[in-house]
Amino acid sequence: MPASRTAPRRILAGVLGAAAAIALTACGGVKTTSSGGGDGEYPSGNIEFSVGASAGGSTDLITRALAQGVGKELGVSTPVLNKPGANGALNAKELQSAKADGYKIAVQNASLFTITPLTVTPAEATKIDSFDVITGISRDDYVMATNPKSGYTSIEDMKKAGKAIRYGTTGVGTGAQLASALTFKSAGIEATAVPFDGGAPNLTALLGNQVDVSTMQIGEAIENIKAGKLVPLAVFSDKRIPFLPDVKTAKEQGFDVLVTQYRFLTAPKGTPENVKTKLLDAAKKTFATPEYKKFNEENSLTAMEVSPQEVLTSLQSDSETYKKQLDEFGISLAG
Repeated sequence: MPASRTAPRRILAGVLGAAAAIALTACGGVKTTSSGGGDGEYPSGNIEFSVGASAGGSTDLITRALAQGVGKELGVSTPVLNKPGANGALNAKELQSAKADGYKIAVQNASLFTITPLTVTPAEATKIDSFDVITGISRDDYVMATNPKSGYTSIEDMKKAGKAIRYGTTGVGTGAQLASALTFKSAGIEATAVPFDGGAPNLTALLGNQVDVSTMQIGEAIENIKAGKLVPLAVFSDKRIPFLPDVKTAKEQGFDVLVTQYRFLTAPKGTPENVKTKLLDAAKKTFATPEYKKFNEENSLTAMEVSPQEVLTSLQSDSETYKKQLDEFGISLAG
């Protein structure tokens, strides 16, 4: 990934990681019978945040920003551990088996529960009812972009060209793959997916003109778009994105494709209510700080600080919509 984008993220990740690792002395006052971090007051020990993705990506940076704030509010150390694999499924499996005492929690991605299940068997799918949702966090929208050499400026341009398109995605079972597949199928454009293992190689391939177009999260593409190294073709939100206000949505261009990535804080199922309340309160206070608001702005994230029920409703609605659309167009996302 170009230095213009990764350097700030790496610096921010290092700063947040170091800050989150500082052990503070004050303690919270909510009672719990858990012994996960010691008996008595919660929290009385470290709260571990795990990430089902590699360091430096959006989920990792969001987790570190939230962990830093929660640690300050609760007066404990909040180490962040990266446990990548299977679009977050490996980390999720470990979390759901952890003791439900509030000492092991994780920020998780919507795509793990809405899109990945469409690529695996029901037995392999990760289910949201294996967790307690603490709060919604933020939304990370997708943009389809191309190399300026292609000459494309819209979805219609690709359609008029009458050529087969090779499109890059951030992996199988991701929102980038889903948004692209639905767009090309609904537009009647012949296209072949080229999945990469994450945003960085996907972006590199597009910048090197190895694929015709790519879909990725806005935060991964925005610096190169502003620099004129990439041309945005569409965003997949319900309305235009403030970070790219001149880019039309797919729906504005006549294609009913709405795919977003959003994240939420989770704990193992059965975590005590008083513990969840303590974590929620710390998260809300973090969201309200100027530092966290600036973090969202710098990383092209839209706040989605909603209740657990609103998160669950969105997950169910999106799951049903995506399955219906894939069935309608006869699309398979597997492999």
